[in-house]
Amino acid sequence: MADNPINKTIFITGGNFGSSYIKYLAALTHKFSPEICFIPTASADSPESIHDWYARCADLSVKPHVLRTFIRSSSEQHTFEETLLHMDAIIVGGGNTLNMLAIWKAHGIDVLLEKAYNRGIVLGGGSAGSMCWFKSSLTDSRPQSLSPIHCLGFLDYSHCPHYHSEADRRPLFYQAMLDGQMQPAYACDDMAGLLFVNGKLTKAVSLNNENNSYFLSVCGGKIKEDLLPAYILNEG
Repeated sequence: MADNPINKTIFITGGNFGSSYIKYLAALTHKFSPEICFIPTASADSPESIHDWYARCADLSVKPHVLRTFIRSSSEQHTFEETLLHMDAIIVGGGNTLNMLAIWKAHGIDVLLEKAYNRGIVLGGGSAGSMCWFKSSLTDSRPQSLSPIHCLGFLDYSHCPHYHSEADRRPLFYQAMLDGQMQPAYACDDMAGLLFVNGKLTKAVSLNNENNSYFLSVCGGKIKEDLLPAYILNEG
């Protein structure tokens, strides 16, 4: 009898990754009380983001963990590999995407995340934590204005988070697409989310009717924006 195929799963949002979305991601693991690791590298392991993570998990049937990268060797009992590959799911927090990716590369965390992905560990996140899984995006990590960034490329598209909430992001992203700096892209409003399985979009969700996701492409020298019908979750 053949082994069950491994599904490589990524669930992202445009910004918000509150309790409803943690619960949704937890269900994707098909575990009763999954081990979920939060990676707050983009916020420099800020105590506030870590406190919020544990608070959001408090009433959920999950076992929360945190992978810190601003550490001393003596404070850590496990390697990054031991921690990440033990998880059922991994959620990446928001913040400075450029610095996060550089730190991951220095530690080999980018390689470990790819290994986790290929093993079927569910990956997720919002903002910097959604951008990182795609080929490219626009980042606010550099001075003056948004600029292109190359990401991990687990998903063969570009991505635009905060689609409705940051006034300059949409026109700058459109121009980057027209200039050939971006791939066809998935865009998400802050409270909208997308589920990808084995590299393909399988479902769009949202916390309300005002937040949506879109597929963006270039057609006849103009941006074509296709609204993705979404299933509305109960906000928690």
